Amino acid sequence: MENRDIIDFRLAGLLILWSLLIITSCKKDFTPEELEYIKSIEKDRVETNDWMKNSPNSPFNFKGKVEFHPLNYFDVDPSFLFESKLYEYEEKDTVVIYGTKGEARYPVKFGYVKFNYDELDYKVTVYETTAKSGDKYYSIWFTDKTTNEESYGVGRYLNFTKVDDPENIYTIDFNLTYNPYCAYTKDYTCPIPSKDDYIDLAITAGEKKFHD
Repeated sequence: MENRDIIDFRLAGLLILWSLLIITSCKKDFTPEELEYIKSIEKDRVETNDWMKNSPNSPFNFKGKVEFHPLNYFDVDPSFLFESKLYEYEEKDTVVIYGTKGEARYPVKFGYVKFNYDELDYKVTVYETTAKSGDKYYSIWFTDKTTNEESYGVGRYLNFTKVDDPENIYTIDFNLTYNPYCAYTKDYTCPIPSKDDYIDLAITAGEKKFHD
């Protein structure tokens, strides 16, 4: 082996070692509780993919067959898991939110939840909507710095179940954020988050774009 080959071989080895050191340094050290939490979210994602693919009620099967591909997700990140009270607005204004097919919707800005990330405070609106049955349900939808880049261009949703206790502490888990059905097929319409629903943060958790 020539000297030049020996040098190139050593340089290649050093580059590989350096890359491994960078990768290792980027890995996070999780507590046993966090590892269990990550495992539970990953299990939920497997079950969601199975439902999306096989259920006759999923958006891939219900209104016409849509080609299924496994959903895309950010890595599970426990740092995007928060707790908050629900802070109700004294005056609950009815606002206009448009759907992706242009129709107007009229939810009520019921309140908001708060979280702190990297020493900055954020709040997210909770909307109240009345179904045709007369039942009320509550929703969170938002955009953030990943929107239309890594995550769906319309925005993402997060389930919210309100309870009657004003002192209740809610879990706000952005690893559970998901795309509305209109992300997979144009057969559906979904509410478009307003500019007030923008979170000035890259929420690198939850579901990514369905199509790259």
